[in-house]
Amino acid sequence: MDENKTFNQPEAEDEGIDIVALLRQMWAGRKTIIIWTCAFMALGLLSALTMQRTYTVNSVMVPQMNSKGSSQLSSLAALAGVDMGMDLSAKDLSPLVYPQIVNSVPFRKELLYTPLHYAKADSAVSTYTYYKEIAKPGVMSYVKKYTIGLPFLLLSAIRPEKPEITLPSSGAGSNAPKPVILTKDEQKLIKFLGQNVGLMVDKKEGLLTLSVTGIEPIQTAELALKAQQLLQSEITRFRTEKAQRDLNYIQARFDETKREAESLQAQLASARDRSQGMVGTSSSVYRERLQQRYTVANAVYLDMAKQLEQAKLQVKRDTPVLTVIQPVTVPTQPSNSRAKTLIVWTFFGIILGCGIVLLRGYWPKFKEQFA
Repeated sequence: MDENKTFNQPEAEDEGIDIVALLRQMWAGRKTIIIWTCAFMALGLLSALTMQRTYTVNSVMVPQMNSKGSSQLSSLAALAGVDMGMDLSAKDLSPLVYPQIVNSVPFRKELLYTPLHYAKADSAVSTYTYYKEIAKPGVMSYVKKYTIGLPFLLLSAIRPEKPEITLPSSGAGSNAPKPVILTKDEQKLIKFLGQNVGLMVDKKEGLLTLSVTGIEPIQTAELALKAQQLLQSEITRFRTEKAQRDLNYIQARFDETKREAESLQAQLASARDRSQGMVGTSSSVYRERLQQRYTVANAVYLDMAKQLEQAKLQVKRDTPVLTVIQPVTVPTQPSNSRAKTLIVWTFFGIILGCGIVLLRGYWPKFKEQFA
Protein backbone atom coordinates (compact mmCIF):
# COMPACT_ATOMS: atom_id res chain seq x y z
CA MET A 1 0.00 0.00 0.00
CA ASP A 2 2.81 2.40 0.89
CA GLU A 3 4.64 1.44 -2.30
CA ASN A 4 1.58 2.41 -4.37
CA LYS A 5 1.43 5.81 -2.64
CA THR A 6 5.12 6.36 -3.26
CA PHE A 7 4.74 5.32 -6.89
CA ASN A 8 1.75 7.64 -7.53
CA GLN A 9 3.26 10.68 -5.80
CA PRO A 10 5.45 11.86 -8.74
CA GLU A 11 2.42 11.58 -11.06
CA ALA A 12 0.40 13.83 -8.75
CA GLU A 13 3.22 16.35 -8.66
CA ASP A 14 3.50 16.32 -12.47
CA GLU A 15 -0.23 17.01 -12.85
CA GLY A 16 -0.07 20.20 -10.73
CA ILE A 17 1.33 23.59 -11.66
CA ASP A 18 4.62 24.53 -10.05
CA ILE A 19 4.07 28.22 -9.28
CA VAL A 20 7.60 28.65 -7.95
CA ALA A 21 9.07 27.26 -11.16
CA LEU A 22 6.91 29.61 -13.22
CA LEU A 23 8.01 32.60 -11.18
CA ARG A 24 11.66 31.57 -11.56
CA GLN A 25 11.14 31.24 -15.30
CA MET A 26 9.52 34.71 -15.42
CA TRP A 27 12.42 36.19 -13.45
CA ALA A 28 14.96 34.54 -15.73
CA GLY A 29 13.20 36.05 -18.75
CA ARG A 30 12.54 39.44 -17.16
CA LYS A 31 14.54 41.24 -19.84
CA THR A 32 12.24 39.89 -22.55
CA ILE A 33 9.17 40.90 -20.55
CA ILE A 34 10.57 44.39 -19.93
CA ILE A 35 11.44 44.84 -23.60
CA TRP A 36 7.97 43.85 -24.82
CA THR A 37 6.31 45.90 -22.09
CA CYS A 38 8.31 49.00 -22.98
CA ALA A 39 7.62 48.49 -26.68
CA PHE A 40 3.87 48.27 -26.14
CA MET A 41 4.00 51.11 -23.64
CA ALA A 42 5.58 53.27 -26.35
CA LEU A 43 2.87 52.22 -28.81
CA GLY A 44 0.23 52.94 -26.17
CA LEU A 45 1.68 56.37 -25.52
CA LEU A 46 1.70 57.13 -29.25
CA SER A 47 -1.86 55.87 -29.58
CA ALA A 48 -3.00 57.89 -26.55
CA LEU A 49 -1.42 61.12 -27.77
CA THR A 50 -2.74 60.81 -31.32
CA MET A 51 -6.16 59.27 -30.70
CA GLN A 52 -9.33 61.16 -31.55
CA ARG A 53 -11.17 62.32 -28.44
CA THR A 54 -14.81 61.24 -28.36
CA TYR A 55 -17.82 62.49 -26.43
CA THR A 56 -20.95 60.54 -25.50
CA VAL A 57 -24.48 61.81 -24.91
CA ASN A 58 -27.19 59.62 -23.33
CA SER A 59 -30.86 60.54 -23.38
CA VAL A 60 -33.44 58.50 -21.44
CA MET A 61 -37.06 58.39 -22.62
CA VAL A 62 -40.30 56.61 -21.74
CA PRO A 63 -42.81 55.70 -24.48
CA GLN A 64 -46.39 56.68 -23.69
CA MET A 65 -49.09 54.33 -24.97
CA ASN A 66 -52.15 56.23 -26.19
CA SER A 67 -54.26 53.28 -27.32
CA LYS A 68 -56.95 51.72 -25.18
CA GLY A 69 -58.02 48.31 -23.98
CA SER A 70 -56.20 45.12 -24.76
CA SER A 71 -53.93 46.78 -27.34
CA GLN A 72 -52.48 49.07 -24.69
CA LEU A 73 -52.01 46.14 -22.29
CA SER A 74 -50.35 44.14 -25.05
CA SER A 75 -47.96 47.00 -25.87
CA LEU A 76 -46.92 47.37 -22.24
CA ALA A 77 -46.52 43.62 -21.91
CA ALA A 78 -44.33 43.50 -25.01
CA LEU A 79 -42.13 46.23 -23.57
CA ALA A 80 -41.71 44.16 -20.42
CA GLY A 81 -40.85 41.09 -22.49
CA VAL A 82 -44.07 39.22 -21.65
CA ASP A 83 -45.99 37.43 -24.41
CA MET A 84 -49.75 37.71 -23.72
CA GLY A 85 -50.78 36.04 -26.93
CA MET A 86 -52.09 39.28 -28.43
CA ASP A 87 -51.22 40.80 -31.78
CA LEU A 88 -50.20 44.41 -31.74
CA SER A 89 -52.10 46.54 -34.20
CA ALA A 90 -50.35 48.87 -36.62
CA LYS A 91 -50.85 51.87 -34.39
CA ASP A 92 -49.62 49.97 -31.33
CA LEU A 93 -46.05 49.57 -32.52
CA SER A 94 -44.05 47.71 -29.89
CA PRO A 95 -41.18 49.68 -28.29
CA LEU A 96 -39.02 46.61 -28.92
CA VAL A 97 -39.07 47.60 -32.60
CA TYR A 98 -37.67 51.08 -31.92
CA PRO A 99 -33.98 49.97 -32.08
CA GLN A 100 -34.65 48.56 -35.56
CA ILE A 101 -35.90 52.00 -36.62
CA VAL A 102 -32.68 53.59 -35.36
CA ASN A 103 -30.61 50.96 -37.19
CA SER A 104 -32.50 51.35 -40.46
CA VAL A 105 -30.79 52.80 -43.52
CA PRO A 106 -33.27 55.70 -44.05
CA PHE A 107 -32.82 56.77 -40.40
CA ARG A 108 -29.03 56.75 -40.61
CA LYS A 109 -29.05 58.46 -44.00
CA GLU A 110 -31.18 61.27 -42.58
CA LEU A 111 -28.65 61.71 -39.78
CA LEU A 112 -25.80 61.57 -42.28
CA TYR A 113 -27.06 64.67 -44.08
CA THR A 114 -28.15 66.62 -41.00
CA PRO A 115 -26.23 69.93 -40.68
CA LEU A 116 -24.12 70.02 -37.51
CA HIS A 117 -21.68 72.54 -36.08
CA TYR A 118 -18.02 71.49 -36.18
CA ALA A 119 -15.11 73.55 -34.85
CA LYS A 120 -13.25 73.27 -38.17
CA ALA A 121 -16.23 74.45 -40.23
CA ASP A 122 -17.39 78.06 -40.52
CA SER A 123 -21.04 77.02 -40.72
CA ALA A 124 -23.14 73.95 -40.06
CA VAL A 125 -22.27 71.06 -42.39
CA SER A 126 -23.45 67.48 -42.65
CA THR A 127 -21.43 64.53 -41.41
CA TYR A 128 -20.97 63.43 -45.03
CA THR A 129 -19.54 66.81 -46.06
CA TYR A 130 -17.31 67.03 -42.98
CA TYR A 131 -15.61 63.66 -43.47
CA LYS A 132 -15.38 64.06 -47.25
CA GLU A 133 -14.07 67.63 -47.47
CA ILE A 134 -12.94 68.93 -44.07
CA ALA A 135 -11.71 66.18 -41.76
CA LYS A 136 -8.14 64.91 -42.14
CA PRO A 137 -7.04 61.39 -41.10
CA GLY A 138 -4.95 61.15 -37.94
CA VAL A 139 -1.54 59.54 -37.51
CA MET A 140 -2.95 56.28 -36.14
CA SER A 141 -5.33 55.95 -39.08
CA TYR A 142 -2.33 55.98 -41.43
CA VAL A 143 -0.52 53.47 -39.20
CA LYS A 144 -3.52 51.11 -39.23
CA LYS A 145 -4.00 51.62 -42.96
CA TYR A 146 -0.44 50.62 -43.86
CA THR A 147 0.00 47.88 -41.23
CA ILE A 148 -3.20 46.01 -40.37
CA GLY A 149 -5.05 47.23 -43.43
CA LEU A 150 -2.16 46.74 -45.87
CA PRO A 151 -3.47 43.40 -47.28
CA PHE A 152 -6.88 44.96 -47.95
CA LEU A 153 -5.16 48.00 -49.49
CA LEU A 154 -3.24 45.74 -51.87
CA LEU A 155 -6.35 43.77 -52.77
CA SER A 156 -8.26 46.95 -53.54
CA ALA A 157 -5.39 48.11 -55.76
CA ILE A 158 -5.35 44.82 -57.68
CA ARG A 159 -9.11 44.47 -58.10
CA PRO A 160 -10.77 46.68 -60.69
CA GLU A 161 -12.94 49.42 -59.22
CA LYS A 162 -16.63 48.61 -59.46
CA PRO A 163 -18.84 51.29 -60.97
CA GLU A 164 -21.55 52.94 -58.88
CA ILE A 165 -25.00 51.37 -59.18
CA THR A 166 -27.63 53.55 -60.83
CA LEU A 167 -31.33 52.92 -61.34
CA PRO A 168 -32.73 52.89 -64.88
CA SER A 169 -34.98 55.78 -65.79
CA SER A 170 -38.64 54.95 -65.16
CA GLY A 171 -40.03 57.85 -67.15
CA ALA A 172 -41.44 61.19 -66.15
CA GLY A 173 -44.32 61.22 -63.70
CA SER A 174 -43.71 57.70 -62.40
CA ASN A 175 -44.53 57.30 -58.70
CA ALA A 176 -43.44 53.65 -58.40
CA PRO A 177 -41.42 52.86 -55.27
CA LYS A 178 -37.66 52.61 -55.79
CA PRO A 179 -34.99 50.77 -53.79
CA VAL A 180 -32.46 52.73 -51.76
CA ILE A 181 -29.07 52.98 -53.44
CA LEU A 182 -26.02 54.12 -51.48
CA THR A 183 -22.65 55.18 -52.79
CA LYS A 184 -19.48 53.61 -51.38
CA ASP A 185 -18.77 56.68 -49.29
CA GLU A 186 -22.33 56.69 -47.94
CA GLN A 187 -22.05 53.01 -47.02
CA LYS A 188 -18.86 53.63 -45.02
CA LEU A 189 -20.25 56.65 -43.20
CA ILE A 190 -23.61 55.00 -42.51
CA LYS A 191 -21.75 52.05 -40.99
CA PHE A 192 -19.74 54.55 -38.95
CA LEU A 193 -22.96 56.18 -37.71
CA GLY A 194 -24.34 52.76 -36.83
CA GLN A 195 -21.40 52.26 -34.46
CA ASN A 196 -21.96 55.65 -32.81
CA VAL A 197 -25.76 55.95 -32.62
CA GLY A 198 -27.76 53.29 -30.80
CA LEU A 199 -30.96 52.76 -28.85
CA MET A 200 -31.28 50.34 -25.93
CA VAL A 201 -34.59 49.12 -24.49
CA ASP A 202 -34.82 48.29 -20.80
CA LYS A 203 -37.59 45.67 -20.72
CA LYS A 204 -37.74 45.63 -16.94
CA GLU A 205 -38.02 49.37 -16.33
CA GLY A 206 -39.66 50.29 -19.64
CA LEU A 207 -37.00 52.88 -20.53
CA LEU A 208 -35.43 53.82 -23.84
CA THR A 209 -31.79 54.99 -23.75
CA LEU A 210 -30.47 56.80 -26.81
CA SER A 211 -26.66 56.79 -26.89
CA VAL A 212 -24.74 58.97 -29.35
CA THR A 213 -20.96 59.29 -29.64
CA GLY A 214 -19.25 62.11 -31.51
CA ILE A 215 -15.93 63.91 -31.87
CA GLU A 216 -16.97 67.32 -30.48
CA PRO A 217 -19.30 68.33 -27.61
CA ILE A 218 -21.66 70.58 -29.62
CA GLN A 219 -21.70 68.27 -32.63
CA THR A 220 -22.50 65.26 -30.44
CA ALA A 221 -25.34 67.03 -28.64
CA GLU A 222 -26.85 68.25 -31.93
CA LEU A 223 -26.63 64.78 -33.44
CA ALA A 224 -28.30 63.25 -30.36
CA LEU A 225 -31.08 65.86 -30.46
CA LYS A 226 -31.69 65.22 -34.16
CA ALA A 227 -31.75 61.45 -33.56
CA GLN A 228 -34.27 61.94 -30.75
CA GLN A 229 -36.53 64.13 -32.90
CA LEU A 230 -36.23 61.80 -35.87
CA LEU A 231 -37.12 58.80 -33.71
CA GLN A 232 -40.26 60.59 -32.49
CA SER A 233 -41.14 61.48 -36.08
CA GLU A 234 -40.65 57.93 -37.38
CA ILE A 235 -42.66 56.39 -34.55
CA THR A 236 -45.45 58.92 -35.19
CA ARG A 237 -45.41 58.10 -38.89
CA PHE A 238 -45.66 54.36 -38.24
CA ARG A 239 -48.44 54.62 -35.67
CA THR A 240 -50.56 57.31 -37.36
CA GLU A 241 -50.20 56.06 -40.93
CA LYS A 242 -53.76 54.65 -41.21
CA ALA A 243 -55.37 57.53 -39.31
CA GLN A 244 -53.51 60.02 -41.51
CA ARG A 245 -54.70 58.27 -44.67
CA ASP A 246 -58.28 58.44 -43.40
CA LEU A 247 -57.81 62.10 -42.56
CA ASN A 248 -56.46 62.89 -46.04
CA TYR A 249 -59.41 61.08 -47.67
CA ILE A 250 -62.00 62.86 -45.50
CA GLN A 251 -60.25 66.21 -46.07
CA ALA A 252 -60.50 65.75 -49.85
CA ARG A 253 -64.21 64.81 -49.65
CA PHE A 254 -64.83 67.73 -47.29
CA ASP A 255 -63.27 70.18 -49.76
CA GLU A 256 -65.45 68.79 -52.58
CA THR A 257 -68.70 69.03 -50.62
CA LYS A 258 -67.78 72.51 -49.42
CA ARG A 259 -67.20 73.75 -52.96
CA GLU A 260 -70.46 72.15 -54.16
CA ALA A 261 -72.49 73.63 -51.27
CA GLU A 262 -71.01 77.08 -51.78
CA SER A 263 -71.64 76.91 -55.52
CA LEU A 264 -75.30 75.92 -55.03
CA GLN A 265 -75.71 78.62 -52.40
CA ALA A 266 -74.41 81.25 -54.86
CA GLN A 267 -76.74 79.98 -57.62
CA LEU A 268 -79.71 80.06 -55.28
CA ALA A 269 -78.96 83.60 -54.18
CA SER A 270 -78.60 84.72 -57.81
CA ALA A 271 -81.90 83.06 -58.76
CA ARG A 272 -83.68 84.81 -55.90
CA ASP A 273 -82.24 88.17 -56.92
CA ARG A 274 -83.40 87.75 -60.52
CA SER A 275 -86.91 86.66 -59.55
CA GLN A 276 -87.64 89.57 -57.24
CA GLY A 277 -90.89 91.26 -58.30
CA MET A 278 -91.61 88.48 -60.80
CA VAL A 279 -94.50 86.04 -60.52
CA GLY A 280 -93.99 82.88 -62.53
CA THR A 281 -94.19 79.13 -62.14
CA SER A 282 -90.96 78.28 -63.96
CA SER A 283 -88.79 80.56 -61.81
CA SER A 284 -90.46 79.24 -58.68
CA VAL A 285 -89.81 75.62 -59.66
CA TYR A 286 -86.18 76.43 -60.51
CA ARG A 287 -85.66 78.05 -57.10
CA GLU A 288 -87.23 75.08 -55.31
CA ARG A 289 -84.94 72.65 -57.12
CA LEU A 290 -81.89 74.72 -56.25
CA GLN A 291 -83.09 74.91 -52.65
CA GLN A 292 -83.45 71.12 -52.45
CA ARG A 293 -80.04 70.51 -53.98
CA TYR A 294 -78.48 73.07 -51.65
CA THR A 295 -80.20 71.52 -48.61
CA VAL A 296 -78.80 68.06 -49.45
CA ALA A 297 -75.32 69.40 -50.28
CA ASN A 298 -75.21 71.48 -47.11
CA ALA A 299 -76.26 68.45 -45.00
CA VAL A 300 -73.49 66.36 -46.56
CA TYR A 301 -71.06 69.26 -46.03
CA LEU A 302 -71.97 69.53 -42.33
CA ASP A 303 -71.66 65.76 -41.90
CA MET A 304 -68.22 65.76 -43.57
CA ALA A 305 -67.18 68.62 -41.28
CA LYS A 306 -68.02 66.45 -38.26
CA GLN A 307 -66.12 63.48 -39.72
CA LEU A 308 -63.14 65.74 -40.45
CA GLU A 309 -62.94 66.89 -36.83
CA GLN A 310 -63.23 63.28 -35.62
CA ALA A 311 -60.44 62.23 -37.99
CA LYS A 312 -58.20 65.02 -36.69
CA LEU A 313 -58.88 63.93 -33.12
CA GLN A 314 -58.09 60.32 -34.04
CA VAL A 315 -54.70 61.35 -35.45
CA LYS A 316 -53.93 63.20 -32.23
CA ARG A 317 -55.03 60.19 -30.14
CA ASP A 318 -52.82 57.85 -32.16
CA THR A 319 -49.78 60.15 -32.01
CA PRO A 320 -47.28 58.57 -29.60
CA VAL A 321 -45.38 60.61 -27.05
CA LEU A 322 -41.82 59.98 -25.88
CA THR A 323 -41.52 61.49 -22.44
CA VAL A 324 -37.92 62.63 -21.99
CA ILE A 325 -36.58 61.86 -18.51
CA GLN A 326 -32.97 62.73 -19.16
CA PRO A 327 -32.66 65.41 -21.88
CA VAL A 328 -29.80 65.87 -24.29
CA THR A 329 -26.99 67.83 -22.65
CA VAL A 330 -23.69 69.04 -24.04
CA PRO A 331 -20.90 66.79 -22.66
CA THR A 332 -18.02 68.45 -20.86
CA GLN A 333 -15.63 65.51 -20.51
CA PRO A 334 -14.41 63.06 -23.19
CA SER A 335 -15.71 59.53 -22.97
CA ASN A 336 -12.41 57.93 -23.96
CA SER A 337 -9.36 58.11 -21.68
CA ARG A 338 -5.76 58.42 -22.77
CA ALA A 339 -4.61 56.89 -19.47
CA LYS A 340 -6.87 53.88 -20.03
CA THR A 341 -5.48 53.45 -23.54
CA LEU A 342 -1.91 53.52 -22.22
CA ILE A 343 -2.76 50.98 -19.49
CA VAL A 344 -4.41 48.60 -21.96
CA TRP A 345 -1.43 48.68 -24.34
CA THR A 346 0.98 48.18 -21.44
CA PHE A 347 -1.05 45.26 -20.14
CA PHE A 348 -0.97 43.61 -23.58
CA GLY A 349 2.81 44.08 -23.64
CA ILE A 350 3.18 42.36 -20.25
CA ILE A 351 0.94 39.46 -21.31
CA LEU A 352 2.75 39.04 -24.61
CA GLY A 353 6.17 39.17 -22.93
CA CYS A 354 5.13 36.56 -20.34
CA GLY A 355 3.68 34.36 -23.07
CA ILE A 356 6.93 34.46 -25.04
CA VAL A 357 8.97 33.56 -21.95
CA LEU A 358 6.66 30.66 -21.11
CA LEU A 359 6.64 29.42 -24.68
CA ARG A 360 10.42 29.59 -24.78
CA GLY A 361 10.65 27.50 -21.59
CA TYR A 362 8.12 24.86 -22.60
CA TRP A 363 9.06 24.65 -26.26
CA PRO A 364 11.76 21.96 -25.79
CA LYS A 365 9.25 19.74 -23.96
CA PHE A 366 6.66 20.19 -26.73
CA LYS A 367 9.31 19.47 -29.31
CA GLU A 368 10.31 16.26 -27.58
CA GLN A 369 6.69 15.08 -27.35
CA PHE A 370 5.96 15.64 -31.05
CA ALA A 371 9.40 14.63 -32.34
